[in-house]
Amino acid sequence: MRVTDHLAAEAGKTLVSFEILPPLKGGSIKTIFKTLDPLMEFKPPFIDVTYHREEYIYKKMPSGYYEKASIRKRPGTVGICFGIMTRYQVEAIPHLICGGFTKEDTENVLIELNFLDIKNVLALRGDADKFEGKFTPTHAGHTYAIDLVKQINNMNAGKYLDDNIENGEATDFCIGIAGYPEKHFESPNLDLDLEYTKAKVAAGASYIVTQMFFDNTRYFEYVEKCREGGITVPIIPGLKPITRKYQLNSIPRNFYVNLPVELVKSLEASTTDAQAKEVGIEWCIAQSQELKAAGVPCLHYYTMGDEPTTTRIARAIF
Repeated sequence: MRVTDHLAAEAGKTLVSFEILPPLKGGSIKTIFKTLDPLMEFKPPFIDVTYHREEYIYKKMPSGYYEKASIRKRPGTVGICFGIMTRYQVEAIPHLICGGFTKEDTENVLIELNFLDIKNVLALRGDADKFEGKFTPTHAGHTYAIDLVKQINNMNAGKYLDDNIENGEATDFCIGIAGYPEKHFESPNLDLDLEYTKAKVAAGASYIVTQMFFDNTRYFEYVEKCREGGITVPIIPGLKPITRKYQLNSIPRNFYVNLPVELVKSLEASTTDAQAKEVGIEWCIAQSQELKAAGVPCLHYYTMGDEPTTTRIARAIF
């Protein structure tokens, strides 16, 4: 079932969804189930599974020289999605990214997802390689998320990369994209960022999931500007609680979001991580309550593998 179908079927009700990370290479899917088993109490209609591009390390060779080697630290997104659907009978949404994929790779993954009856994907550009100053597309890959959206939408129309394929099966992917209430950090302003978002919707995207934010006013203003600009698809707010005091600095630095003055003061007054975590949880609960009261279609929580914290917040809301 498509994400948009779930939202339409429960119109007027705020649903809940969660995002999880694949385990590190060598880990077990049991760690995923350990995280999700308690969260099934809240009956999420869909679960997001992130995708992580390859990373590079430099290995010292017997000669004494260093050789650049590619590793993938969190593989298994497609398999995890199928495992989630089989175990819980809920939709699983794999993230697809531009970085690390050729167009052919993307097509093959989409074919595999279609065979597994996975109907939803989240199309993202992805982050730059940690050794790059800016995002560099993979050779024969996509540069922007809109290009990825267009490829997926082409397959929904039965159009494949190989023009010799006739009567190719038309897929039926529901395409989600990311939204940035405080703009994407590479955009010069929010208005231009919204133009890019509108173009992705026109290219076939059916819903938006936002980057984390800590000031609900930013979300409400973002939705208003989207509607004024003709973007009518559902906009799902993404939430993450602060759980460590150092995140007072690391979250703004890594995710390019602002923290409200009141939240900052409370975190600065915390003398331990435990106190900071309590501040973060209570703030996220208050955010969630206000958003739910406003009738948002769904609350989407970035779990980061911290099931107890996510469960505590969800129990206060649902």
